[in-house]
Amino acid sequence: MLRSIEQLHIRLKEVLPILETITDAVFIDNNEGICLWCNTTCEELYDIEMEEIQGKTVDELERAGIFSPSVTKRVLQEEREQTIIHENRLGVRLLTTGTPIYDENGALQLVITTSRDITRITRGNPKNHASLVDVPDLDVAGISESETPELGEHEIVAFSETMKNVITLARRLAAVNTTVLITGESGVGKGLLARTLHEHGPRWEQPFVTVNCGAIPDTLIESELFGYVAGAFTGSRSGGKRGYFEAAQNGTIFLDEISELPVNLQVKLLQVIQERQITPVGAVEPIPIDVRIISATNRNLADLVQEGKFREDLYYRLNVVPIEVPPLRERTEDITPLIRMNLAKYNQKLGEHKSISAGAMEILLRYPWPGNIRELQNIVERLIITSSSDFITEDDIFIFIKQAAEDNAGPATGTSLSAALEKAEMEILRQALERYGSTRAIARVLHISQPTVVRKLQKHGLHK
Repeated sequence: MLRSIEQLHIRLKEVLPILETITDAVFIDNNEGICLWCNTTCEELYDIEMEEIQGKTVDELERAGIFSPSVTKRVLQEEREQTIIHENRLGVRLLTTGTPIYDENGALQLVITTSRDITRITRGNPKNHASLVDVPDLDVAGISESETPELGEHEIVAFSETMKNVITLARRLAAVNTTVLITGESGVGKGLLARTLHEHGPRWEQPFVTVNCGAIPDTLIESELFGYVAGAFTGSRSGGKRGYFEAAQNGTIFLDEISELPVNLQVKLLQVIQERQITPVGAVEPIPIDVRIISATNRNLADLVQEGKFREDLYYRLNVVPIEVPPLRERTEDITPLIRMNLAKYNQKLGEHKSISAGAMEILLRYPWPGNIRELQNIVERLIITSSSDFITEDDIFIFIKQAAEDNAGPATGTSLSAALEKAEMEILRQALERYGSTRAIARVLHISQPTVVRKLQKHGLHK
């Protein structure tokens, strides 16, 4: 049994330097819930010193208000990985994952806990709700910083290289006032990216106005966009009405589904972009406006231009800097952390504490997710509601997902090498975990280090 920091260094001497360098807070407790070690990030995040907590039980730390509740206690009770949302003594909300570590005989020896601040506001922008977060390999989950009460409302997860590239570009664009066109399938998070560009830019204190161009009837869209004056038409308000552009003054207007904008309004939008002024319906004098325009579409505007359904001059005005958000099936590295994040989110929302088995996770990883992130969120919530136990297994996965996952199991044409290697790695680890049980035994058989085994098991959502 590991009780002292000296014994811990003997067993984990290769791991501690790595854990000291990562950006998450790390606790290490033994199998009695006694704190053995924490990294510097942990000291800063929990406002503690290691000497203050070393040798104390998680019960004592809970009573001292260091954190509440303890994920280690839950790991020791359930003997499997657990993810919770809790608070430190400063009231900071944390996403915390506890991972059990077993010895060669399969006995639980340690609990390694990683925590990330999910309420920390982006420095200098105290109203920011959305964040651009790219995640290093050792991170347990990618999650945004958010001051909203529910986890995941404004998250952008980036384990995959494609999403890291999107984030890199978005970080550069947030600081400038250029017009941006966001493209991608429905449900990939175009609206979230637009909000993030606004909230990380110089206009973050000003309004962010979203307009769904496909949801407003053609007869009303001009007055909705540009407003109208009193008596402009039958049924108009006696005092007139501000339009969306005027409401977004000094801020950002997000024109979603821009491809659905009628051709006659495309001309007027082009004039607004060029002249930086609007003329409300029924008005004579134009109104100067200062807004950043971000637009989005799930259709190919270049094709619509060729078909004569979208003005070429407007297309080039909107497409100053394009950002394409890839579909979830092309960023498979992001699926596991997205599932884990949403599992924590909806567990909290529904008052549950459910987890997902490796077999169920494997099916979800093979599913092509045609509805992208929006569908993933809905599926995770449904699984929590419909599963009969605290452990979501293969039997709980819906038939249509199993069938689609089975159809998608073969090596499809166009599958990237990295995606194929990811699937092969997960299958090798799954089989090794079933056969050998402990991470040390797996490391010995596969000729890799035990910390690498732990990290890769976490990445693929595999656990004992």
